[in-house]
Amino acid sequence: MTASSEPENHGPAFLPSCATGRQHELRRGDAAAVVTELAAGLRSYHRGGVLLTETYGDDQIAPGATGITLAPWANRVENGTWFLDGKKQQLDITEVSRNNASHGLLRNAGYSLVGKSEHSVELEATIFPQHGYPFLARHRVQYQLTEDLGLHVTQTLTNEATAPAPFVLGAHPYLRVGDTPVEDLVLTVAAETRLVADDRLIPRSTAPVDGDTDFRSGSAIANLAVDVALTDLHYDGGRARHTLAAADGAAVSLWQDEACRYVHIFVSTEYPGRTRAVAVEPMTGPANASNSGDGLRWLPPGESFSIEWGIDYVPAQAGALVSH
Repeated sequence: MTASSEPENHGPAFLPSCATGRQHELRRGDAAAVVTELAAGLRSYHRGGVLLTETYGDDQIAPGATGITLAPWANRVENGTWFLDGKKQQLDITEVSRNNASHGLLRNAGYSLVGKSEHSVELEATIFPQHGYPFLARHRVQYQLTEDLGLHVTQTLTNEATAPAPFVLGAHPYLRVGDTPVEDLVLTVAAETRLVADDRLIPRSTAPVDGDTDFRSGSAIANLAVDVALTDLHYDGGRARHTLAAADGAAVSLWQDEACRYVHIFVSTEYPGRTRAVAVEPMTGPANASNSGDGLRWLPPGESFSIEWGIDYVPAQAGALVSH
């Protein structure tokens, strides 16, 4: 991808149009990120040339929902149905194999540019009232490369309807540590509780983490094949942090604020061109929250709600500083 001729220091470069729409390139020091018009997605994030997220080609849409943002729900709604004031609501079925409505209403939406600078971009999309979700809302997403060269993301939902609107916010990034084989990485997540799901990935109960779902002391990706939501996270300074580390100490970590009480861990064996890929998904609520009520929030008319999350990198020579 080659940057256009837009004048320097007048904002992120607009890269050529791709299957995911206009590409917004951010740069600061040795950090670089690309954000897509489609789904306000994180297409890539680098530090010093080390790729820290999975990415994809110009002619592809995000495989496995790579990097997309999620509103007004994250994950799945069972059968695409829920009830509002006793009246059944029917969402479109977008995960046909499991008969679920998946990943919100903006996965296939283009986001408009709100503001930009050399190292930040802000995008927004409208959720219009529709069958299954009769509310008018706006989802705004800001990506920023910070002074310490980390990536900071803020997602804000604003209710422009006349009644309180239910919602869950989330995002779907996949992490990596450069060219280190994913099988050689170790995942650490400080979470005490797992959601026990059925074969349609709808949570039915909770249980303490154990076996392949206990990442508190670090688990080798080579041994994992999981698709699980975790909660009762450990927060330090208002942030919970999940780390993917290589043997030489190089590591990437995703942090999420206290508004995000859940994280979903998905180790895929079907990511194009990769033997495994690791999604670490910050969420305010789990799958099927609109039916279970777990993590579901109701946003009053005219009000906004924000979540923050981000990605940091620790290079190999500083690897001893990574906290597991």
